[in-house]
Amino acid sequence: MSSPGTPPLRLNGHAVGPRAIMAVVNRTPDSFFDKGATYAFGAALDAVDRAVADGADIVDIGGVKAGPGEDVGVAEELRRVVGLVAAVRDRHPGVVISVDTWRAEVGAAVADAGADLLNDTWGGPDPRLAEVAAARGVGLVCAHAGALAPRTRPHRIGYDDVVADVVAHVTAEAERAVALGVRRDAILIDPAHDFGKNTRQSLEISRRLGELTATGWPVLVAVSNKDFIGETLGRPVDRRGVGTMAVLGVSALLGARVFRVHDVPAARRALDAVAELTGRG
Repeated sequence: MSSPGTPPLRLNGHAVGPRAIMAVVNRTPDSFFDKGATYAFGAALDAVDRAVADGADIVDIGGVKAGPGEDVGVAEELRRVVGLVAAVRDRHPGVVISVDTWRAEVGAAVADAGADLLNDTWGGPDPRLAEVAAARGVGLVCAHAGALAPRTRPHRIGYDDVVADVVAHVTAEAERAVALGVRRDAILIDPAHDFGKNTRQSLEISRRLGELTATGWPVLVAVSNKDFIGETLGRPVDRRGVGTMAVLGVSALLGARVFRVHDVPAARRALDAVAELTGRG
């Protein structure tokens, strides 16, 4: 088990954590989980309001579905996310706003609109994104996707040691970001379960998450309702909540710092229970 100490993490001018909840709000018509329920601007803004009321520390706004689907160009992604970021910044000045994007152009626009964190779930396909984070003074998530192109699925992908590969990639990306000028205490690392990984590999990452937290970088886990949970338990996407909470609990025990979820109240209860059981309030 990793050390209970938590590395510093500061976003939107204040310390974040030690168990911060990141709420998912997707302005996409084809999200794998909600099937477009928060695609409309008003619905997305309402979802943000609910997430903040339910105790989310971070709101992660996305404009492009992670998996394969309709092509979404830069202009359309900007249309989906920039106005929403500006509205959330106005309504919730204290919340940390994250935007899920791999594109530097989008990163620059949302940072100017008030975003605090750029969540690059695809592991750095556009190296300029870290430069944007440095220039705009915002945070960055450094993830691992096995060098897959954005929005593609792995096919018979193999690693000699998946955890070692993840650790090497995300720490190198984090150090590169620091060298470019991103604040060290505004960087997270994310193993990115299911991105460039099969179920067996994602489970291995969960079991050995302590190797990531031992690097000293704050760790984000984004496991909510993912396929590796569904395949392990034999559950469709709308029945993976209990499995999700179990993985969150294990991740918290192993030292994860930020938890990206669809169900904020359930995640808060699960993480509070972990804190009480371990005496790490």
